[in-house]
Amino acid sequence: MQTLSERLKIIASFVPKGTAVTDVGTDHGYLPAALCLSGDYKSVTATDVREKPLQNAKKNLEKLGVKGVDLILCNGLMDVPEKKAETVIIAGMGGDVISGIIDRCPYKTKPLFILQPMTAAGVLREYLAKNGFRVFEETAVCENNKIYSVMVCKFDGENYELTPCRKRIGILKPTNENNTAYIKKQSQILEKCVSQMENAGKSDDISDELKSAKTEIDKILEG
Repeated sequence: MQTLSERLKIIASFVPKGTAVTDVGTDHGYLPAALCLSGDYKSVTATDVREKPLQNAKKNLEKLGVKGVDLILCNGLMDVPEKKAETVIIAGMGGDVISGIIDRCPYKTKPLFILQPMTAAGVLREYLAKNGFRVFEETAVCENNKIYSVMVCKFDGENYELTPCRKRIGILKPTNENNTAYIKKQSQILEKCVSQMENAGKSDDISDELKSAKTEIDKILEG
């Protein structure tokens, strides 16, 4: 069996046993293969919007001798039966793309979502906040010298506002090395943005918001 990367291991660790799992944008298929082989899940489904990645996943599943993973060619969850998507994994794509996949899901209020954006995590956090999805677990993971956030969320129907700080770090706390590194990175990004705006002679509401976010993040880092 292909060893899962640390990123995929952490994603897999959040999947509740006994549920029907769908991996959206499965690519190589290693994650659904590992879930299926564990025997801990009601069913495992893998989808992709493109034929080639889905065929690659099929070949890898065959090489690994994995049977029982349903492969579906579709856009997001559009053709996945609700009963096969009690837990939905959407990982390895931009936060804006992930937001769109959730938004188009015909039963988006039902599943547990495990999300891992490669970019635009703040865009995803804002979408979740404005559309009644509560993030109740979040952790950071490092892969190939880059750091990402893994979020676990579910619809509860209550919209909420994100502070500029929380848009950038979510509910992460500096409780481990990766979380701390993620939060520090956001502080560094903000510091650079503020410096560029000041050098350009700009002092406006956006600049003030960035300064406020950095101050709040730095307080979190200080404990």
